[in-house]
Amino acid sequence: MSEKGAPKPDKQDKAAKKGGGGADAPKGGGAKAAAAEGGKKEKGGGKKDAGPTAGKEARDPNYVPRFKKRYFDVVRPELMKKFGYKNALQAPRLAKIVLNIGAGEGAADTKKIQSAQNDLTAIAGQKAVITRAKKAISAFKITAGRPVGVKVTLRKDRMYEFLDRFVTTALPRVRDFRGVSGKSFDGRGNYAMGLKEHIIFVEIDYDRTETVWGMDIIIQTTARTDDEAKALLAGFQMPFVN
Repeated sequence: MSEKGAPKPDKQDKAAKKGGGGADAPKGGGAKAAAAEGGKKEKGGGKKDAGPTAGKEARDPNYVPRFKKRYFDVVRPELMKKFGYKNALQAPRLAKIVLNIGAGEGAADTKKIQSAQNDLTAIAGQKAVITRAKKAISAFKITAGRPVGVKVTLRKDRMYEFLDRFVTTALPRVRDFRGVSGKSFDGRGNYAMGLKEHIIFVEIDYDRTETVWGMDIIIQTTARTDDEAKALLAGFQMPFVN
């Protein structure tokens, strides 16, 4: 037959040609897609193998700090009996502990600020942050934004762990230690005290310490009065002298 008399291709044939030659045509695009999906699955599987605790501290889920257990077993019952609380939630408890190191003139040296930050991080067991001046004070040669110290805020388990180490191991290492003042409350149940030397903590190696820093320790409680706060801290064996 002549070209004019040749039959026209069907619509299905045209669609097959556009789709890559029908069923007999090689499926190159499908193979690439399958390979890409396989690569994604392998990557996802690698992440799952790392486990949810990768990069984090391995901690016993049943672990309870010694002073936290002491609060529930000893301190709180004694407070309820002494002050006549009817509900256990009325008894005062620790809210947070703030540690602060003021660098003073040493703040001009970046290495000293970094050293103070490393020491406070070792003492607290939590990353300390650098505090900066909010405004310029010409009398002290301080410009706005200049580092002036480091601080860290402890809550929950780390708060109890620090208080345990502070009372049982750090305070007895203070030279000529006779106790802490029982009058350093602010009238709203919060207690503040200062240390002349941060090297009393066993986490600090005296031979490697370049500068001996002073420290401020603020213990915030939920107590409404100073008497309740003092009784709370006394329950944690805080050695008050008055």
